[in-house]
Amino acid sequence: MLVASNTKLPFPKLQVLDVSHNAFIGSLPERYLNNLRGMIDAKENQTDDGENLFLKYIKLRLTLKGLDQLLQRLLNTFTTIDLSSNKFSGTIPPSIANLTSIRYLNLSHNTIGGHIPASLGDMSILESLDLSSNKLDGEIPRELAKLTFLAKLNLSMNNLKGKIPQFGQLSTFENNSYAGNVGLCGFPLTRKCEGGDGKWKPSPLHVEVESDVEVEWIYVFIALGYVVSIGIFSWLLLFWRSFRYKYYEIVDYVLEKIFDFCQCRKKRERRRRTVRNLARRQS
Repeated sequence: MLVASNTKLPFPKLQVLDVSHNAFIGSLPERYLNNLRGMIDAKENQTDDGENLFLKYIKLRLTLKGLDQLLQRLLNTFTTIDLSSNKFSGTIPPSIANLTSIRYLNLSHNTIGGHIPASLGDMSILESLDLSSNKLDGEIPRELAKLTFLAKLNLSMNNLKGKIPQFGQLSTFENNSYAGNVGLCGFPLTRKCEGGDGKWKPSPLHVEVESDVEVEWIYVFIALGYVVSIGIFSWLLLFWRSFRYKYYEIVDYVLEKIFDFCQCRKKRERRRRTVRNLARRQS
């Protein structure tokens, strides 16, 4: 759990906040986030004094857009928050959108619930947003379509519902950006939305069960009919003498016809061979 600091404005010039893969608990540290002046206006609050020039050349290994990357230097305008793979709970504070200079925001693999704040659409230069593997619910805010620089979006493995907005930047992402949300529908997912309100309405469970039962009964009746037919035929053959004689008579007739056909075919083949041999001798 992040402990409160006595400092009035902690980390005013911080550009990179990465505490991923730890065991922090509790709500997101809204007090800290509201005071990150270096992420509200990176150019205005950048550190230009000579004592901190080394920060421009420090090497950082960060997860950006889902990939581990090694940065050889820290640019003045580079800003990122990575709180992923912890045990943060609560909701996403709408005030996080005040950090308008953030380019990479990763809150994935926590237990954050509630709705996605529509205010995130005001983070105009955001390039990567990862909120996957949480407990977020509600619909995807249409305001996110205003993020024209957004190149990576991951909202998978949550409890989101409704139709995926089909305009702006949100229509350019693939299936894996939205997968694992049972209530979501619309492109790029294969689950179509039904109803006039454009929201997905799951079919009643009993309809699917009824359909499965009907298919199973068809196979049962086919198998039962086959067994009954064999049983009746066997009973007639064993206990009905006239039927048995007639059956054997028909079988003998069919076998005889097959035998005659085979014999005729062999004779025709012999005649053809004889004709071919005579033709060869004459030539």
